[in-house]
Amino acid sequence: MTQLRALTLFAFMFVFAFAKAQTFSVKGTLKDKTTQQPLEAATVFVETTKDTTLVTYTITNAKGIFELEGRTPLKKVALNISFVGYENYRKVLDLSQGSVNVGDILLDYETATLDEVVVKSRAPITVKKDTLEFNVKSFKTKKDANIEDLLKELPGVEVDEEGKIRVNGKEVNKILVNGKPFFGDDPTIATRNLTKEIVEKIQITDTKTDDEAFSGEEGDRENKTINLTIAEENNKGVFGRLNAGGGTDDRFEYAGIVNLFNNDRRISVLAGGNNINSPGFSFGEIQKMFGNGGSMYVNSNGSFGIGGRRFGGGNGIINSRNVGANYTDEISEKVDVNADYFYSGANSTNDTRTERESILPDSRFFTNSNSRTRGNNDNQDVNLTVNIKPDSTLFINIRPSFSAARARNFNGNKEESFNEQGVLINNSSLASNRENIGRDFSNTISVTKRFGNRGAFLKLRVSNEVNRADSEEFLNSTTEVFGGDPVLIERNQFTDGETNLDGFNGDITYRIPVVAKKLFIDAKFSYRNDQRDRRRSTFDFDETTQGFTMFNELLSTDFSARNIRTTPQLSMRWNTEKMNLSFGGGYVFRTLENEDVLRPELNISQNFEAVELSSYFNYRFSPKMSTYLGYNLTNTPPDVSQLNPFVDVSDPLNIIQGNPNLGPSNNHSLYAGFNNYDFQKGGSYYANLNGNITNDAVTSRTIVDENLVRNTTYVNVDGNYSLNASTGYDKSVKLDSLRTFKYGAGLYGNFNRNINFNNGVQYASKTSSLTPNASISFTWKDLFEIRPRYNISFSTTQFGIEAFDDQEFVNHNLRINTGFFAIKHVEWRNDMLYNYNPNVAEGFQRSSWFWNTTVAYSFLKDNATLTFKVYDVLNQNTNARRTANANFIQDVQSTVLQQYFMLSLSWKFNTLGKGGETGNDSFFFF
Repeated sequence: MTQLRALTLFAFMFVFAFAKAQTFSVKGTLKDKTTQQPLEAATVFVETTKDTTLVTYTITNAKGIFELEGRTPLKKVALNISFVGYENYRKVLDLSQGSVNVGDILLDYETATLDEVVVKSRAPITVKKDTLEFNVKSFKTKKDANIEDLLKELPGVEVDEEGKIRVNGKEVNKILVNGKPFFGDDPTIATRNLTKEIVEKIQITDTKTDDEAFSGEEGDRENKTINLTIAEENNKGVFGRLNAGGGTDDRFEYAGIVNLFNNDRRISVLAGGNNINSPGFSFGEIQKMFGNGGSMYVNSNGSFGIGGRRFGGGNGIINSRNVGANYTDEISEKVDVNADYFYSGANSTNDTRTERESILPDSRFFTNSNSRTRGNNDNQDVNLTVNIKPDSTLFINIRPSFSAARARNFNGNKEESFNEQGVLINNSSLASNRENIGRDFSNTISVTKRFGNRGAFLKLRVSNEVNRADSEEFLNSTTEVFGGDPVLIERNQFTDGETNLDGFNGDITYRIPVVAKKLFIDAKFSYRNDQRDRRRSTFDFDETTQGFTMFNELLSTDFSARNIRTTPQLSMRWNTEKMNLSFGGGYVFRTLENEDVLRPELNISQNFEAVELSSYFNYRFSPKMSTYLGYNLTNTPPDVSQLNPFVDVSDPLNIIQGNPNLGPSNNHSLYAGFNNYDFQKGGSYYANLNGNITNDAVTSRTIVDENLVRNTTYVNVDGNYSLNASTGYDKSVKLDSLRTFKYGAGLYGNFNRNINFNNGVQYASKTSSLTPNASISFTWKDLFEIRPRYNISFSTTQFGIEAFDDQEFVNHNLRINTGFFAIKHVEWRNDMLYNYNPNVAEGFQRSSWFWNTTVAYSFLKDNATLTFKVYDVLNQNTNARRTANANFIQDVQSTVLQQYFMLSLSWKFNTLGKGGETGNDSFFFF
């Protein structure tokens, strides 16, 4: 009854909001005052006359025409027009008639003198060639919103529960602040810890390296970069946040970040830790602390599975700790630097129960196992970027990097295998203690020289990598095979190993402009040489000496492998304002060598040659709409370990031998996409398509003998291909300055055909999956918000062998996020997820309601926040997963984080100009 009343109240408020506002439209045409030519991509927006609150916006088309539609209870609004290089336009309109046609509007060039004040544009969105720019003040969010909250309000931008960002289906892999990196490759450090108030603009563009941006190259078309530009008045001061909390079952969290901004100089320091499975850096926000949900996945080998609850950083319990620092500065007009240090450590524990049904052409067998893992890992990373511009035509980029890691892990496992009659065929037990120590240094130097103003450049790039890894392992195992010829294998061993990598690669590119700034020919030559040494020395325990002194040559290896690749390339590029076209090719000369010090008769040396091709086409119909198409042919050699005929018997039940007759794989990849921003209606649409065909794919072939011992080698096969497509649409309806309704829908489809082997019998598996999703959100500023999202996944696999039954899986996920802030200084948020896996085996949990809740109270001028959190309110967290392919069906259940209650206190401080200023007290506290 309570839920029914809440839904009725929600429906009443929604209808009331629509009824109160009136519909209006504004039409017109924008032209250059001097030439009378239409102006395309100008921003046209309507705002209130009283407080300049945005009502709606659009951009002009190729003919300069615009049409604004919206709803507002106001009778008068202000029409604004903004276009780069032209004077701003503003006019008050009377909406009493509902429809207004302003006719032709003529804009004159902007002519500002040195002593005039430059007026900043308030346009909500600006299109600048390949960059889309959003004005932060035009998008309303909750008070004290961070960048992630703001991104969720932008058209075409999606942010999932883990903080991953997609723009029109393409992943954002880099976040910049004023054009400079902010704590390396973790975007959430910026999006969840920088507040909206300090940011002026958000710019979205294709990801480029520093030298690509300088030379004018296209960059990475499959990923996006978001640049946060900070207003000048907010770019000097100190801001940050501190947090600590404790809870039941000895759960804890602590975190702190301090930022010192002084125009071009930025210094940031952070630290944090917790034992609530949040291995990244966070302040315990409900979205990140509680991790991601279950999902269905399809692997490249034709297998697929249903993932259960894996909240908070994966399986098991993780106790993590982090410390980091970032420094960015412009040393002079010609030199700028960016440096960061990051330490991360984690202790983990996990217990896993697995049940597997293995399928053979003429029989089946069953394996049950229980495992326990304990780990302790420490990692340190230091990165430095130095950009030097001696003059406007020369750019030098230097990027050294150093990392060190140490991991100590214990693994215990017990396993039993039975035939179809339930007779025990073999069993095994294992206990392993292993320590790994790794050190890695790499450095890349790039020098780019531009010539003239036609687009010509010469670029030289060299890089090297030096990697050293040492390992020690104590192993105690027992393997027993029953039947007519029983076997007992007992091992008590110590293994000392080391892996060394010395790599060098370089390339030189020369761009020749055929038509200035439009048609180019790129000539490129690249070279790569990787030398990898791998040694593993195993010693058996000697009862006489009571030490590990007996060298076991059968289980020991000493390999030295080399991979040399030389590739000349030639390509052509054609760029216009609306179109980008490129195509090119290269010829690969590759040498693979492997020296076996212990078994010289197994030495191999092979040469491969192959053609590689690439092409890309992009066309922009308008600033709102674009399409792209591309094709790539790539060549991938087999790994040296797959070529080496050495027989690996380190696992007596899984014996592996390489195949020296393997050839390289050729992959044909075709991709296409379409994007459409509907700025007027607050919506966006995208569609992406990807197809792959692989010839001579390297796949494993396994034969299981009568004792259920697996013997595996590798072969080349033809006939692997895949096709996947995705589409999405979202739209935001602004009811008025307080209420916003947003809805979206998407569809993801995948089809894979893969050649595999089952006990030596070749078959072709065909797996298809379809995942539709839908979401809505309703936000009433300063009162509440609700964001439900639902997806259902269907997957079917046909194995192509009569003895195998086709597999069908269905998975349901419903997620509901709510927020209530009607009471001043109080915020109540909920994250609820329903997960249903009907195909999980008996004895494993198939469904669960997972509900997390948090109540926060802000005080001391909203600078301090006291938060009470409940993890897994209903105490139903589970971690059951099913995986299936033609070889087996497997169910796994692992340790998960259980219900807890936590109370935490956080304090924020900010002296950055006007935005969020807290005065001298906050600075004194810092």
